[in-house]
Amino acid sequence: MDTLSQLVVGLQIALQPMNFFYCFIGVFLGTLIGVLPGIGPLGGIALLLPLTYGLNTTTAIILLAGIFYGAQYGGSTTSILINIPGEASSIVTCLDGHQMALQGRAGPALGIAAFGSFIAGTLGVIGLMLIAYPLSKLALKLGPPEFFALMTLGIIVVTSISRGSFLKSAMMAAVGYLLSFIGIDPVEGNVRFTFGTIYLTSGLDIAPLVIGLFGISEVLASLEETANLSVVEMKRKLRSFLPTSKDWKVSIIPIFRGTIVGFLIGLIPGGGVILASFSSYAVEKRCSRHPEKFGKGAIEGVAGPESANNAASSACFIPLFSLGLPSNIITAMLLGAMMIHGVQPGPLFIAEHGTVFWGVVASMYIGNIMLLILNLPLIPLWVQVLKIPRKVLLPVILLLCTLGSYSVNNNILDVFVMVLFGFVGYVLRKLQYEVAPICLGFVLGPLTENSFRQSLIISNGSFMVFVTRPITAVIISFTILLLAYSVYRGTKFPGFELE
Repeated sequence: MDTLSQLVVGLQIALQPMNFFYCFIGVFLGTLIGVLPGIGPLGGIALLLPLTYGLNTTTAIILLAGIFYGAQYGGSTTSILINIPGEASSIVTCLDGHQMALQGRAGPALGIAAFGSFIAGTLGVIGLMLIAYPLSKLALKLGPPEFFALMTLGIIVVTSISRGSFLKSAMMAAVGYLLSFIGIDPVEGNVRFTFGTIYLTSGLDIAPLVIGLFGISEVLASLEETANLSVVEMKRKLRSFLPTSKDWKVSIIPIFRGTIVGFLIGLIPGGGVILASFSSYAVEKRCSRHPEKFGKGAIEGVAGPESANNAASSACFIPLFSLGLPSNIITAMLLGAMMIHGVQPGPLFIAEHGTVFWGVVASMYIGNIMLLILNLPLIPLWVQVLKIPRKVLLPVILLLCTLGSYSVNNNILDVFVMVLFGFVGYVLRKLQYEVAPICLGFVLGPLTENSFRQSLIISNGSFMVFVTRPITAVIISFTILLLAYSVYRGTKFPGFELE
């Protein structure tokens, strides 16, 4: 009953005019970002983060969270209509979704993706509501050594399952850690790695760094593309988007199965929406009586993955809110945003900032309803957005990047930092280095360092504290085994080579 009463309070907060408005803005922009190929929720959050500085904490997190889970809805549109995933988690949707579109069934494909996303997203929020608080109470029993071990495990898992080379991803994570050490030592107060520059005394700001690595580098990469997008033509009547009873009969089990798979993967450090959608597709193909139909327009290949990535996007908030641990780069960005607003996620977050937690949870219920209502009627609008010429779209993105970086501190040097990391990100992309681990290392760096140094202070400088505490020893042992396996086998995940 206490949970229900807290949810009622959260609904009262989420339905306040300002919070309701920004929830709508968040899911709308999230869908738009998901539709536009290449930007993704991380780039969208990076662009809009500076605009939240004038908002209260609850409103800001409602907006940024809406962008994250809203992008999971929009990503399916481009996957189905133009065979280009608007968001990385929708890559798998291209396989069967676009084939359905070529067969004249784009409407049912988009419809089942929307309904599956709504069902999975809603069930995921229920799971978030039921699990986050008990987990936070359990986390109170953990100390700095356990949190150091968990954060180390998280960075190794994310690095291990990144696309491309494991060594390259590990190097990028290390670069992120090094960048996070710039500024004042949080324990002793010494200035480090500033090279005598006053600007670097307070450290690098996350917004210019992320906007440069993802926004500016994306603009530079897009300049190389000259081909126009070919959009599949389809009927615009709302009735054409509704799946038939046969479609529902085939899809309902994959929707619930994808919800379970996605939710469980979202709980794991390093899991997240991309791994959830791939795993769901593999499960559906294995469970199907007709696996030969996959890749040729099987609606189950759309229903399962689209449900999985939405369930995972809700589950990702559980370790973030309860443990203060981001399970992927997007929640790492949200962690940074919450810290900027003076809120530290972790075991005490729900107890100390209950209005923020329940307000965000309630807004996710409302946001999923908004997305279902918005998604299908606005598909013709998204089709027109896809037809905007790059020569118009790219300057607008560049302008938003510049305004976003400058508005953080009203400092022109932030713009130069953004441009610098924009070129760095572009070069790294050309060399096939993943830039996401840089951001994850940058966000986790201070937290990992503080936990590590606090652990040594507790143990009077003895490293045995990481061995003698059972939970810490188990987590670190698993981390070492995972690292050794990745290096020895030459793989990060099936199909990825260690270069």
